[in-house]
Amino acid sequence: MLFGLRVNQVFLWLGIESWKPVLTAMLLPPVPLLLLTLLGARLILWRRGLGWLLLMLSVAAVWLTASTAVGEWMQRGLLAPPPPLAAARLAELKRASLADKNSVAVVVLGGGRESRSPEYGVASLSPLALERLRYGVWLGRETGAPMGFSGGLGHAAEQPGATEAEVAAQVAAREFQRPLRWTESRSRDTRENAQFTTSLLGGQGIRQLVVVTHGWHMPRALRAFEQAAREQRCGWEVVPAPMGLAQRVERPVLRWMPSSEGFLLVRAVVREQIGWWLGA
Repeated sequence: MLFGLRVNQVFLWLGIESWKPVLTAMLLPPVPLLLLTLLGARLILWRRGLGWLLLMLSVAAVWLTASTAVGEWMQRGLLAPPPPLAAARLAELKRASLADKNSVAVVVLGGGRESRSPEYGVASLSPLALERLRYGVWLGRETGAPMGFSGGLGHAAEQPGATEAEVAAQVAAREFQRPLRWTESRSRDTRENAQFTTSLLGGQGIRQLVVVTHGWHMPRALRAFEQAAREQRCGWEVVPAPMGLAQRVERPVLRWMPSSEGFLLVRAVVREQIGWWLGA
């Protein structure tokens, strides 16, 4: 974690924090594997056996890292996300919320925005953010707890406009008929989600903060919120509410075939592991 803090400070000191998404993308598949393929192709001219070996390894790695079976195995082995909220836990949160309306709060973490969605003519949420918001709305209805959203423009955003939290507030009110109690629109990454949300909600009598995000993102989000709660002495319990844990492909054979679902899952897991190591 200390190493991660130093890395973030270096980015800030050099003034290249906006380049973090680009540098991260260079480390995600398939970029390293494509570079390995080029290296193997070049080595064939000098060392034929080694060149072909690198080519075969890189092709096999591209295949495997685009399959859902490998993606789910990596998610379990590297990230070990917590299980989804059980019915008994939901009942406990509902009882606590009924006893004290301020004791439980639900916060949905942003997952990206579209600066302008052509079909709507305005900014919209990315599919990941919309999935999280939907689950947050469902949790709010099931438990009776107020709900908020945390998300700004992000390091990769190049176009100004409505923040992700502002867009989420419009979607929640107009499409889900569930207005947000509060929004946090300054954060650009997970650590800032936790820091700014904790500053916003501290001192409001909250005892249980339910954090909603995808399963592969939950370990890093949970660490960030627990650390922020300790630093600001909030004294609340951070309750993980992971979602998106269902199998995307069910047939065994297809789970080992390259697919867009597998490719995106593997990239998400690798990105989260890098973020965990860097303390992001």
